[in-house]
Amino acid sequence: MKQFTYVITDPDGMHARPAGALVKAASAFTSNVTIEKDGRAVDAKRIMGIMTLGIKNGQEVVVKVEGEDEEAAAAEIEAFMKANL
Repeated sequence: MKQFTYVITDPDGMHARPAGALVKAASAFTSNVTIEKDGRAVDAKRIMGIMTLGIKNGQEVVVKVEGEDEEAAAAEIEAFMKANL
């Protein structure tokens, strides 16, 4: 399992547009991808799950990736978050 922590820097937090793009990025991999905030984890391949976390600017999230392509998935998702969130 690969995991990384990221602090959201987007002034609007994790709103619908970047959440949708994150779902698309996570769905490109077979690994299970979860995003966690304040001890609550959701499937990063489901936009409604991500939106229920209510992630705001300055909040920390933990992304966990587990599966056969976890190395590539974790690297891609972390790069996506740094570029967009």
